Amino acid sequence: MMNKVLQPEGWATPRGYSNGIEARGRQIYVGGQIGWDADCHFQSDDLVQQVYQALRNAVDVVKAAGGGPEHVTRMTWYLVDKKEYVARLKEIGIAYREIMGRSFPAMTAVQVAALVEDEAKVEIEITAVIPD
Repeated sequence: MMNKVLQPEGWATPRGYSNGIEARGRQIYVGGQIGWDADCHFQSDDLVQQVYQALRNAVDVVKAAGGGPEHVTRMTWYLVDKKEYVARLKEIGIAYREIMGRSFPAMTAVQVAALVEDEAKVEIEITAVIPD
C-alpha cells in the first residue's frame, strides 16, 4: 500500500503539504539535515540553495534505505529567519519540487533562534515509511 493522504471532510486543502499521512511499512527516521554537501562544506549561504541541499541530503538518506521522496510521510523544518522563508516561498517551492516531486508529506515549520552550525539557515528532519 502506498501512503494515503488524510484530509478531513470540509477542511481547506493545504498547499505544499498534507494535514496527515497514513502509511504501513519500514519506518525510516532521518536526523536533521542542513544545507551542506557530503563533505560537510556549505557551497552557499543562500536560503533557497540550502533548502535544496538539505532536502537532497534527507532524500539521499531515504534512498540508502531503498526508498524515495514518495515515501516521506513527515517533515519538520527549522528556520532561522521566518520572514526570509515566507518572502522566498515561490523559489523554495521550485527547489522542493525538484527534489520531492509532487510528494507533500505532513509538515511543520518553525523558527528557531539558531542552529548548531552557524552557517546553516535551515535544518530539515524527516520520517519515511517504505512499504514492506
